[in-house]
Amino acid sequence: MDSNNLLSIGEIAQALGITRRIILNYEAKGLITPDKKDGDKGNRYYTIDTFTHIRSIRLFQNLGLSLDEIKGYFDESADIAPILHRLEAMRDKLNLTIEKLKERSQRENDEIKMISFETQTIYSRIYNSKTVDNKTNLLRDTALEAMKAYGTDITKRLYFIEYSALAPDEIHYCIAVPDGSQGEHIHVVPETKVLSYFHHGSYEKLPEARKKLISYAQNHNIPLSGLFRHIYLEGPPQHKDNTSRYITQVIAIIKE
Repeated sequence: MDSNNLLSIGEIAQALGITRRIILNYEAKGLITPDKKDGDKGNRYYTIDTFTHIRSIRLFQNLGLSLDEIKGYFDESADIAPILHRLEAMRDKLNLTIEKLKERSQRENDEIKMISFETQTIYSRIYNSKTVDNKTNLLRDTALEAMKAYGTDITKRLYFIEYSALAPDEIHYCIAVPDGSQGEHIHVVPETKVLSYFHHGSYEKLPEARKKLISYAQNHNIPLSGLFRHIYLEGPPQHKDNTSRYITQVIAIIKE
């Protein structure tokens, strides 16, 4: 094999931004073999196809797959379903993070959108509460109950409340829990069409966000069910007493 048509291990490492040791580890794990080797311990050379294969291995590894899982994927001995589930969960977490970062960078954006609120399994308790402090403490207590009993699903919108405009002090405190959870306070929220608005600032001003949604719906002839949700993306845990940096997604559920 003509060495002029091959890449050395050093060239491969430099092109992919990895070390020679990583490539040798792939070889030891049986993921690759050199296309040419000068003696038992000599220099290793690779075709462009092997380079592409190493790149694929590295991409999978960067997504969190183990080398054993990657080997099983390529030789078709691995169960793909749990790997796929893990990657989908990673995608969902990444999408939520991107959503928050976009809102942080566009905090002056006053846009209202019609979106679909995805289905999710929640742990929900109902309490009557009036003050912001009381509501905050009840949400914390409900989150702790849910975590101890079921764990949480961090790929979904983790904490939110739901209430009717006719009875705004009767509040459902909702925590995302893993799908398949079962119990007295477990509910499955179906996929729902909503109007969505991102409020930047203190919780005391959330009623103003609700009024914006109602006004928008009236101006665009969109029938509302009368139910609203506050989804807490960033608040006291992230920003302590700096309420101007709080981000709350306020949604109005559209009447079907």
